[in-house]
Amino acid sequence: MIKILTAAMLAAASTAAYAADIQPAVVYGTGGKFDKSFNEAAFNGAEKFKKDTGIAYREFEPTGDAQGEQALRKFASRGFNPVVAVSFAWTSALEKVADEYPKTNFVIVDAVVNKPNVRSVIFKEEEGSYLVGILAGLATTSGKVGFVGGMDIPLIRKFGCGYEQGARSVKADVQVLQNMTGTTGTAWNDPVRGGELAKNQIDQGVDVIYAAAGATGIGVLQTAADNKKLSIGVDSNQNGLHPGLVLSSMVKRIDLAVYNAYSDAKNDKFSGGIQALGVSDDGVAAAIDDNNKSLITPTMQSALDKAKADIISGTVKVHDYTTDSSCPR
Repeated sequence: MIKILTAAMLAAASTAAYAADIQPAVVYGTGGKFDKSFNEAAFNGAEKFKKDTGIAYREFEPTGDAQGEQALRKFASRGFNPVVAVSFAWTSALEKVADEYPKTNFVIVDAVVNKPNVRSVIFKEEEGSYLVGILAGLATTSGKVGFVGGMDIPLIRKFGCGYEQGARSVKADVQVLQNMTGTTGTAWNDPVRGGELAKNQIDQGVDVIYAAAGATGIGVLQTAADNKKLSIGVDSNQNGLHPGLVLSSMVKRIDLAVYNAYSDAKNDKFSGGIQALGVSDDGVAAAIDDNNKSLITPTMQSALDKAKADIISGTVKVHDYTTDSSCPR
């Protein structure tokens, strides 16, 4: 009996020691952890890992660009590993810090850092946006749909371009109005401005608006709901924010990127390089649940299913704005 107890104790001690070697950390983007969108998806992935494994993680919410680099360096210097950088904004910072701490594994979301100790996770946002664009094109009764982006960068133009392609694939003469919130990081966290842009589009006849703007998008969805118009969320599933008025959400599995990075590190399977997640990987999708299923007609579901199959087979190739800064019309 004593031998069995000793063996059990040794096994527990070994597990604890192994777990102690894994010290995950995450540095969010400047939009805030609970933005109901991009950052919150990363938070959810980290929380699931903690729940499943019992391994805690550390986190930091930068309020400015300089703080991101400081946080990455501080976590690495204190032995945290792996460290996830949740934003393209940390690209240049990580390029420096990854060289300074070659034994630390890093992950960056939405950007590529070509270092052996960095995993770069990017998404085929154009594919997911194409899917919700199909829903918008079939849902509009005015023939006008809108897009409100956050920071005016190619990545966000990529969302808008994919959305426009999807809408035009089912309604060739649809009008797509697009606005960007700003040119600095504050564009991710300005729901008032997002609401103003949405109202301006609604005043021009738009009846479905897609927001790809982080926390700014909360203002877009709220304004659409206040005016009894349909909206489309992004990154996290935002269908429940205004049940029956959010047509869908273009879900980006940032949560999966974080969870997999931590799990791979725990299981000694972490690798660097580029991971590009699209429709075929369930990396992007149009969310349908109890909050919006009454809005999705059989025609919409059929079009959605066909588009997914066509993208996976290669029959449909959605144009990526970041490779060619034009959008097919």
